[in-house]
Amino acid sequence: MIIRQAFFEGAIHAGKEEEFRTYVAYKLMPLWLSFPGVREVRVLYNIERDEGAPAYPMVLSTMYDSREALAAALESPVRYESREVTRGLLEMFDGRIHHHVFDLALN
Repeated sequence: MIIRQAFFEGAIHAGKEEEFRTYVAYKLMPLWLSFPGVREVRVLYNIERDEGAPAYPMVLSTMYDSREALAAALESPVRYESREVTRGLLEMFDGRIHHHVFDLALN
């Protein structure tokens, strides 16, 4: 399994936390769930971190069967649509988003 994670490094604007979560749930989650080949979508919201650790108020995690399935999803029209919708989310966020791809070790 291949996991692609988007780390939202920074901060949600003060007082916008609930609006941010609602935007993710109702505008972005349906798009993320419609990526071709996606097996799982998880959104993680930070509740605490080690002292001095960078702030990641949200992490998006998606799972695919293979690197080829991920590549197809990243080339799909829904990805470009979700990027456009993400602009509205970024109006409530200061920071950057970076992506990492992991190989999930299955025991």
